Amino acid sequence: MTINTILAQELQVKPEQIQAAVNLLDDGSTVPFIARYRKEITQGLDDAQLRLLEQRLGYLRDLNDRREVIIKSIDEQGKLTDTLRKSILSADSKTTLEDLYLPYKPKRRTKGQIAIEAGLEPLADTLFNDPTLDPESQASEYISSEKGIADTKAALDGARFILMERFAEDASLLAKVRRYLKTNAHIASRVSKGKEQDAAKFKDYFEHSEKLSNTPSHRALAMFRGRNEGVLNIQLDTTPGQESALSPCEDIISEHVGIRSLGRKADKWLQQVVHWTWKAKLSLHMETELFGALKEKAEEEAIQVFAKNLNDLLMAAPAGAKVTMGLDPGLRTGVKVAIVDNTGKVAGKATIFPHVPQNQWDKSLRTLANLCKQHKVSLISIGNGTGSRETDKLVAEMMQANPDLGVQKIMVSEAGASVYSASQLASDELPDLDVSIRGAVSIARRLQDPLAELVKIEAKAIGVGQYQHDVNQSQLGRSLDKVIEDCVNAVGVDLNMASPSLLSYVSGLNKTLAQNIVKYRDENGVFDSRKTLLKVARLGPKAFEQAAGFLRIVNGKNPLDASSVHPEAYPVVDKIVSRSDVAVNDLIGNTELLKQLSPDDFTDGTFGLPTVKDIISELDKPGRDPRPEFKTATFKDGVNTVADLKPGMILEGVVSNVANFGAFVDVGVHQDGLVHISALTNKFIKDPRDVVKTGDIVKVKVLEVDVDRKRISFTMRLDEKQTQQRPAQQRDNHKPKGKPAPRASKPQPQNGAMGNAFADAFAKAKKN
Repeated sequence: MTINTILAQELQVKPEQIQAAVNLLDDGSTVPFIARYRKEITQGLDDAQLRLLEQRLGYLRDLNDRREVIIKSIDEQGKLTDTLRKSILSADSKTTLEDLYLPYKPKRRTKGQIAIEAGLEPLADTLFNDPTLDPESQASEYISSEKGIADTKAALDGARFILMERFAEDASLLAKVRRYLKTNAHIASRVSKGKEQDAAKFKDYFEHSEKLSNTPSHRALAMFRGRNEGVLNIQLDTTPGQESALSPCEDIISEHVGIRSLGRKADKWLQQVVHWTWKAKLSLHMETELFGALKEKAEEEAIQVFAKNLNDLLMAAPAGAKVTMGLDPGLRTGVKVAIVDNTGKVAGKATIFPHVPQNQWDKSLRTLANLCKQHKVSLISIGNGTGSRETDKLVAEMMQANPDLGVQKIMVSEAGASVYSASQLASDELPDLDVSIRGAVSIARRLQDPLAELVKIEAKAIGVGQYQHDVNQSQLGRSLDKVIEDCVNAVGVDLNMASPSLLSYVSGLNKTLAQNIVKYRDENGVFDSRKTLLKVARLGPKAFEQAAGFLRIVNGKNPLDASSVHPEAYPVVDKIVSRSDVAVNDLIGNTELLKQLSPDDFTDGTFGLPTVKDIISELDKPGRDPRPEFKTATFKDGVNTVADLKPGMILEGVVSNVANFGAFVDVGVHQDGLVHISALTNKFIKDPRDVVKTGDIVKVKVLEVDVDRKRISFTMRLDEKQTQQRPAQQRDNHKPKGKPAPRASKPQPQNGAMGNAFADAFAKAKKN
């Protein structure tokens, strides 16, 4: 079966669609470009399908490369049979492929090989084929001081090693054992002796056992982290609840190789061979393999969690081009203040000391009010770090005393701001500002446009992941880069305003081309046409083709340059203009006229119906932003710390992080609380994202507060009585029992700005 056939079956599409997409990818086209501008060629494959295709294509190609290496290696050994070749060619996974290769894989001399060299293979075969023979009697014939076989025990040990290795390298046997373990084995976790105090945060796993196949990613990663820290021991348990019982895997081995206990002279010895095959060979091999597979799956799920949260965060509603004051709270070191204009340019800065020990409250009030008046500030963006609620109170008092200012305050996450402040990028962008002030600038800009600002920060520093430091970092990086690429291209980029960081994620561009674009802009002024891009150093026709449609030029020579209509499709618009007998400017936004058009009238051999429909839709609302309307959450006055929370309180907050087991919500107390998946809605759900996503504004009820451990349990089932709700920390194994709960209307969270979009509790509790 060819790669394209496999992909077509997996994606449930036509093989010709797969072939078209593969050709485009191999030609250097990006997923965003193919999804938007090559719909006719792929017959409408969307970006999700294309991302999956791209991932699987890489895996299957790697599989084929490995297949060729294995066939060549076995062939060079003179051991490649037609049957073996057929098995290798039909292997559909790397695991199966490596199982088949195992007997032929070059390896250091084993005890079995040494025994074969000593001439003991006939003894092994004799006892295996005829269990009626006496092992001791048969072994006596192989005693030889020259060959290092001192007695019958040594001879029988050698024969045992030969059979053990033969069984352990049987691909079909490995498959049977693996299949049984995947379904029935448990993962058992125990605290390491004497490590109880050091392992306090892993208390749930001191005496823990659960089915391997049912272990969710967050629990698996927690156990693996405990093992890596040396405080937990993890084992594969094949006989859960029966510590002294023989493993069922020994029965599987016996049945597969045809060994039965019938009271014959060699039966006991052969059963020992089976026992040691499992104990010394397969047990550890399978534990390593299955734990590796569990960890890989858990990491994939954790990366998906991070990717989805990052997508929600980057696609959060922008406040827009408004003069914004950014406040980076601090106590002893003061509150850093930065004002950025509606283009994101720094217009002013200051440092105030309203909190202990300076306590310059009144002076700070005057300073903030004067800065707001001087720069006509519309929004005040407050970082959510240490001193944030105190600073929020300061701003509220200033606003109350100066109602004529008409400003609005919003608390946003400052996660990653310090990373950006100390970066070379920040130094290049803001060379004349102190590192501390740069953080306030970032806090202001990320309210204006979270996407444009957050792309400047390494995604891993944003901290909306689940066990993000425990996963494969290169795989995580690739996944997050794709998320950023998809978000940036979904929104589009203002060519004359974008930073090099933002431009580098545009389809077809890279860091070098992004820098070259900014350099050309600095030296020659703003771009007035997309065609001018071709004058940028090293930006050729291919890069232009991939990037042009995602780059916007406001108030340029051609009004279409401000839309997502690709320059290659401008002739279609010319046809529409000619047929409609109106100018382009009069056509754009003319909904009544555009509704009267028949897309079929403008198709040709190059531009099909999907493209023409997209063009007409874009002409109706050019450059539309797919992100939601800007809204904010209101934190409850007087609730500033965990100690202020009381069971039964109903609060408004921002979803700061979503994990597989629930959602974390920030209600403004410097510690995010958990809404367990079972408390998100009245109906059973498998994925918390069916109800909420990062950045949503929701109402929660306080269930339980543990001030000492800084744990907060919320519910979004607001009509539920407090006494009927189990603590969220005890409901990790939530499963529906009996009939599902009556179907309730789904909570309708509002799409918020970032708010406190990064979970302090999540990051600190899991030490990410």
